[in-house]
Amino acid sequence: MSEGVEIVGGSNTFELALKTAASFPTVRIDRNRFLARELKKFCSKEQIEIAINNNPAYAGVSVETINRIAKGCINYETNQVSAISFAAGIPGGFAMFGTIPVDLAQYFGHVLRILQKLMYLYGWDEVFDSNGEMDDDTANLLTLFIGVMFGVNGAATTITKLSASAATKASKSLANKPLTKYAVYNVVKQVAKILGVRMNREIFAKGVSKIIPVVGGVASGGLTYVTFKPCAKKLKKYLATLKWCDVNYYNLERID
Repeated sequence: MSEGVEIVGGSNTFELALKTAASFPTVRIDRNRFLARELKKFCSKEQIEIAINNNPAYAGVSVETINRIAKGCINYETNQVSAISFAAGIPGGFAMFGTIPVDLAQYFGHVLRILQKLMYLYGWDEVFDSNGEMDDDTANLLTLFIGVMFGVNGAATTITKLSASAATKASKSLANKPLTKYAVYNVVKQVAKILGVRMNREIFAKGVSKIIPVVGGVASGGLTYVTFKPCAKKLKKYLATLKWCDVNYYNLERID
């Protein structure tokens, strides 16, 4: 097992990783800048402004274009996190941060980065507040979205229910009141617990891989690559099914 790693309860492990990852200065994606940068290859300035004020689909950006941009974002973040994991997989690599390996925190940092990018492309509002802080409601919402990435039962259904009555664009504020309800809170805690258990297994696997120099780095980086990309693609596929990225949904709304 990795030196300095304290295996704690499942939900505590995940919550610690989430909090640590969210504290990294490079994790927050500025929604407006991101959309402006990614959409300028495909949209007019007027479309980009509408997309920022509402969302890409509302501005008439097709789901095919959104999917194309999303694919590029996934490839970029996958390459970044795999390189970090390779370096950390070598004995004497990254030091520990708190009670979890720093490469695991870095991994979740990239999970949060790709999560934000996909959420913004597929119609969701800014995740973090203006100061880049993560309050409890944000943490709950991010937990559910990460649960979707890792295939945790109940996460996708809960998000769909929370956003069912919203209009124009999805927002973090949609979840504020519903997430205080006991039933939904229970889902969030259960998702966190399951993710924490899986993370404990990941910590153990990476600790073992570090016994052999270089090979450990390859094992760690390879493990990260094969887990990160499929998870990101799973979230992309889910988000593409929601109404926020359907141009026709907004066309019908205007007619009504």
